Amino acid sequence: MMNRISRVFLIRGLLALGALIAFQSLTPSMMAIPAFARKYRTSCATCHNNWPELNDFGRAFKINGFKFPKDDEQFVKDPPLLLGAQAQKESFPNSIYPGELPILPIAFRYSGYFSYNSPEPTQVVSPAGPSTTLFTPNTLTIIAAGSFGPSISFWIDNDISTGGSGAAGGLGDGYIKANDFLGHYLHIPPNNLNVRYGQYELDLPFTQARTINLTSYPIYTELANVNPSGSGPLPGTTNNPFTFASPQTGIEFGGYPNRGYTWWSFAVVDGENAVYGTASPSVGHNSKDIYAHFSQRFDLERDPAVRKEVQAAGKTGVHDHTSIRFDGFGYFGKNELNQAGSLFPGLPVIHEPFYKAGGAVDYKFRDKFELWGLYLHAHDDNKVLNADNSGFASATPVTYSGGFVEAEYWFYPWLIGLMRYDAVNSPTDRLNGISRYDTRNSFSPAVYFLVRPNIKLETQFTFNYEQPVGSSTTFYRANQLLSGVDFLF
Repeated sequence: MMNRISRVFLIRGLLALGALIAFQSLTPSMMAIPAFARKYRTSCATCHNNWPELNDFGRAFKINGFKFPKDDEQFVKDPPLLLGAQAQKESFPNSIYPGELPILPIAFRYSGYFSYNSPEPTQVVSPAGPSTTLFTPNTLTIIAAGSFGPSISFWIDNDISTGGSGAAGGLGDGYIKANDFLGHYLHIPPNNLNVRYGQYELDLPFTQARTINLTSYPIYTELANVNPSGSGPLPGTTNNPFTFASPQTGIEFGGYPNRGYTWWSFAVVDGENAVYGTASPSVGHNSKDIYAHFSQRFDLERDPAVRKEVQAAGKTGVHDHTSIRFDGFGYFGKNELNQAGSLFPGLPVIHEPFYKAGGAVDYKFRDKFELWGLYLHAHDDNKVLNADNSGFASATPVTYSGGFVEAEYWFYPWLIGLMRYDAVNSPTDRLNGISRYDTRNSFSPAVYFLVRPNIKLETQFTFNYEQPVGSSTTFYRANQLLSGVDFLF
């Protein structure tokens, strides 16, 4: 039975969602940093409506290689160190092409939360831990980003400590990007052909690494997994630990034609979950995986002249454009198991192709309301031992699907309400005792207070799906309330 606090938060959350839709009317949440605010002597609110989520100006700043989209040099208050002179450009390739070095482009982010968790049965956690903690440190992260001249940018973020234990987290994203790759020589407009190299989150329609949410999107962290021994309820070899939420290492080509309203990328990656700079030992393979993403945004402003501006303007001042965006994306790779006979001695390596594909939509009404959602379908080939155990035969593929829908409403620029719904349909998970039904879903209402442009108070409640306790006849919900502070400096 749903307890009282669950009912209160669920009812209020559903009412809030209904109110948001009645008022009518995400850009991808790419995080900027206070180092940029210091460089330009401007507020974080210049680029963010609800950091790390970007507004239209912030997105243009990011697309332009962490530079103002127009007349950047006029707005810089903390000029970089020039590495060379203009004459070196003219004499290239007989001299080193000049660049610039940003002055201490460093920022830090820290967060921690009060938490309340529904008491877990002793069959799940024994002995049971405390259901309430007054403050749990989350992460202390160092972030560095900037540009090395007009066409080269970089991003590095690293968790110095996690969970308040002093344990090192490790590298999240660490890449360098050419924002106008060969564009001058191929006569391609700026930012239409870029290249990024290093470790980075996949170019997803909605980011997980820099999300505004306090919890992850379940569809991004879902695994394709059956019992490799073949003795479980769904026999087979599939044990694929790849997740969209993990950073990848590789090279990515992409661009932002049509003033950034068209958005495309194509990446070749190692296909290993790069957790804190090290690959998962159960994944390693020699083949490379590919990922592609295409997006098209449509401006819904009535005035054609307004559509050409970075941000719209009206009687109430500057605001984001009313717009709608559609995305399509796909990932194809090969999962390799039984390396060196680790699962089935004497038998060869198992090559199991898999793919993940889906679509997304994002509707924005100025700076007041945003509604976005994503759907993904995943398919993994699956094999079983043949009759005489001398090789493998194809079996029923392992599939799952699902996604999320989320709404965000600005009651005031500093008071923001959210409602999120997540669902994952995975018969394999149910058969393996993870959930009561094939589809597991959750509701997550939240409210954010921007106490200052760089300080945010956050509260989120998650009403979770039913999961089994010991046997299939007893179930409980792992509901959770998080409330805390997140700030940058």
